[in-house]
Amino acid sequence: MSRKRRSFTTEYKVEAAHRVIDSGRSIAEVARELGLGEPLLGKWVADERRRLDAAAVVGEAPLSAAERAELLRLRKQVAEQEKDIVFLKKASAYFAAMQQNRTGSS
Repeated sequence: MSRKRRSFTTEYKVEAAHRVIDSGRSIAEVARELGLGEPLLGKWVADERRRLDAAAVVGEAPLSAAERAELLRLRKQVAEQEKDIVFLKKASAYFAAMQQNRTGSS
């Protein structure tokens, strides 16, 4: 059976790792819940724990679950706004071209 290669966003990896770290549940349990392989989730958990330890060394506190959720919401909002801006630029160029065609053909 062939395996599909999937890519995951950094936010997804961090949230998945925190499902283990914050809850104290096992990697196996969370991996089954998310439909992931244990080794993959285990790597994400180890990476996140290293990141948290490194932040603690320099006196930085990690983001809370609520702060991570808000950051994700804001990133999604920015992505949607960027899509809207691209659309508006295309629409503006289209209508400008239509105006030139209308005035040039008279």
